[in-house]
Amino acid sequence: MHKHTSTLFTIAIVALLQGCGGGDDGPAYKTLSGNAPLVIGHRGASGELPEHTLEAYARAIDQGADFIEPDLVMTRDGVLVARHEPVLDGTTDVAARFDASRMSTRNLDGVPTTAYFASDFTLAELKTLRAKQSRAGRPTQFDGQYAIPTLDEVIALAKSRGAAAGRTVGIYPEIKHSTFHAGLFGANVFEDKLVAALHGAYGNSAAAPVFIQSFEVANLRYLNTRTNIRLVQLIDADDVKDDGSMSLVAPYRQPYDFVVANDPRLFSDLLTSAGLDFVKTYADAIGPWKPYLVRTVNDGVDRTGDGKVSIEDRRVDGSTGVIEQAHAKGLLVHTWTFRNDASGYGFKDPKAEMQYYMKLGIDGVFTDFPATGVAAVKELR
Repeated sequence: MHKHTSTLFTIAIVALLQGCGGGDDGPAYKTLSGNAPLVIGHRGASGELPEHTLEAYARAIDQGADFIEPDLVMTRDGVLVARHEPVLDGTTDVAARFDASRMSTRNLDGVPTTAYFASDFTLAELKTLRAKQSRAGRPTQFDGQYAIPTLDEVIALAKSRGAAAGRTVGIYPEIKHSTFHAGLFGANVFEDKLVAALHGAYGNSAAAPVFIQSFEVANLRYLNTRTNIRLVQLIDADDVKDDGSMSLVAPYRQPYDFVVANDPRLFSDLLTSAGLDFVKTYADAIGPWKPYLVRTVNDGVDRTGDGKVSIEDRRVDGSTGVIEQAHAKGLLVHTWTFRNDASGYGFKDPKAEMQYYMKLGIDGVFTDFPATGVAAVKELR
């Protein structure tokens, strides 16, 4: 081939690649779909307002979050409400409104826990409570102002606020402690109520702006027979060791339904090739804690120069391969949790940390500060 012809051929190929999303000017995103990674308001804009309140969800939407995340528990009269845990003590003023006689001791994923449980209160009683900031060092001036919302109220907010903004805002409910709730209300009662509410609001469709997530497995496998809405298998751990490997200590060692069923598999086993194949039989995505995805090592070097070695000084050794392997099997990967006010493993700047994961191809990030997540996506190029 003559040089001139070769050059024209090369230019044509480059133009074709660029037009198809290839080359240096191609897509900024290595997500499974090729679209921008999702920004998920973790418990709403919980870095600024008390978590799991309509006000925190609205703030997240106003900041540009694609999805808002209501963790769900059930009241005594069978209503799904947004709380991070069945325990109310740390996120509400329940102790100031009800005496200790309303406390109970229950087995919460193998841990005997004495507390005020949402399942011991009716919705009317819970509506008398007010939320408070649950994380130390965050603003407390809004404590005592906001109520506990129901799932139906969260759905209505996402739809109305999204319509006002001219875009679709999704919801990303988490089923909290499925085995615990099944012991109180019966097998799959929680899941059936959730499906009924979501189908009524969005229809039974994989195209619905909804993901359902859980750390347990059996409930997701059940849901896979009841709904086409997308399902997400969450993957937990206890800590990260100095060498970058995961620490798996109960109750973060394995899904609790595995514990009950004497299934020896750990959370980490679900991220092996065989484990991902298993997850693919019932779920559309995985939601691993972020240290599963990027390997970081504590080698004792003070990289930030502040005279001490902390988690943000860890050496970042790149992808663990989980994102790539999951994508090869057709699974989305969403990870958690990015916070402006907490050091990241190997990162000091939360936006830079999210962008590192985004450049690897992560499909979505959970963040307490959605504005930072939105900025990370916009500035990714």
